Amino acid sequence: MGSYFVSKRGRIMKTIYTCFCTDIIHEGHMNILREAAKYGRVVVGVLTSSQMMLYNRFPTKTTEERVEMICDIDIVDEVIVQKAIMYDDVIGEIHPDYVIHGDNWNGEWMQRIRRNIVSLLEPYGGKLIEVSFTKSPEITRIDRLMEQKLAMPEFRRHRLRRVMELTPIVKTIEVHSGLTGLIAERTQVVDEKSITQYDAMWISSLCDSTAKGKPDIELVDMTSRFHTIDEVMEVTTKPIIFDGDTGGLTEHFVYTVRTLERMGVSAVIIEDKIGLKKNSLYGTEAGQTQASIEEFCEKLRAGKNAQLSDDFMIIARVESLILEQGMEDALSRAFAYRDAGADGIMIHSRQKSPDEILKFCDKFRESDKDTPLVVVPSSFNTVTEDELVAHGVNIVIYANQLLRAAFPAMQKVAKSILKYHRGAEADDDLMSIGEILGLIEQL
Repeated sequence: MGSYFVSKRGRIMKTIYTCFCTDIIHEGHMNILREAAKYGRVVVGVLTSSQMMLYNRFPTKTTEERVEMICDIDIVDEVIVQKAIMYDDVIGEIHPDYVIHGDNWNGEWMQRIRRNIVSLLEPYGGKLIEVSFTKSPEITRIDRLMEQKLAMPEFRRHRLRRVMELTPIVKTIEVHSGLTGLIAERTQVVDEKSITQYDAMWISSLCDSTAKGKPDIELVDMTSRFHTIDEVMEVTTKPIIFDGDTGGLTEHFVYTVRTLERMGVSAVIIEDKIGLKKNSLYGTEAGQTQASIEEFCEKLRAGKNAQLSDDFMIIARVESLILEQGMEDALSRAFAYRDAGADGIMIHSRQKSPDEILKFCDKFRESDKDTPLVVVPSSFNTVTEDELVAHGVNIVIYANQLLRAAFPAMQKVAKSILKYHRGAEADDDLMSIGEILGLIEQL
């Protein structure tokens, strides 16, 4: 059975393990440590920042800073880094006699972690000790302050760059309201080894306009679109990437950059077109004019000169493939935009196959290994995130799926009520009022 440790007083002590994924130590953590010390030698794991993100607890401190924070606690005998959210490696390495954890196994993903721990301890007789979750007004206050801190503009704005450092690809989904923001913030999928969730949110011109019943021709002005940002920011903490369409006149784009930066938006993406906005997926079927390289570079430089922090990103969207101008034009524009100060390149295509996009990424990466690449696989939606990573993509945006899912669902219910002259038949397609209230009451 487990690992033993001989104390300075010659007493044989068992090993007890707990893992912390926190930026601050409060009374609840200390209660766990004091309980652990009753059983033997206390080993604390510090979950890496990349794995801590999966808990929906974005770290405000580095892994090294959190290790140092735990090392300063006298009751702790040893600190290690836990590199995976599941316990397979750490239990296999140290074979603790006991793993100690609070009894607050809330949600499917926490229950999955609990099953993982128990299954690993059972073969050699290890035990899971569950400590009553410490409830106090002070702990509640601290937890709320930590969440509110993540929502503050200065923390949220930097978060996209930080996420890119911590994850192979930033999974981004479209939101167009506070409710869709909550979906992006809290949706998780649990499998046997890990937890998956969205890393960022995309506020799309198309979806923002459509949700207001307006055409996607830049008819909805920036002031109205900033209200959407406010609605989303009020109930979420994840970074926001904003669809800036063409950016408008260069003089106007400067003010857009300053406003978005001040609000806490992480990035704006603008496309290299001029004139009346037409959705890119129309391609050459609609009259669309690409800006010259020189005038678009001037807009990018003006935007970069206007921003005040290094956190905010201006990403240039290359429309050459959409407008059938060819691969060489797309690449020459991408490198010119990068040299003009763009913090990333978005490449778009309306082909059903991802081949054109992947070829662009490969050719771009031959010369540039670092500049972030962004793709939006709306039409070429069979490509997987692993494939995109293999070709050097840093950010994937699922740009309109929530809106497209909502419309047919609402229309189906509306037709059912008209058909049956009552609401009963529609119930199977509806979330209960209790579930809706529960989602909102988590705030």
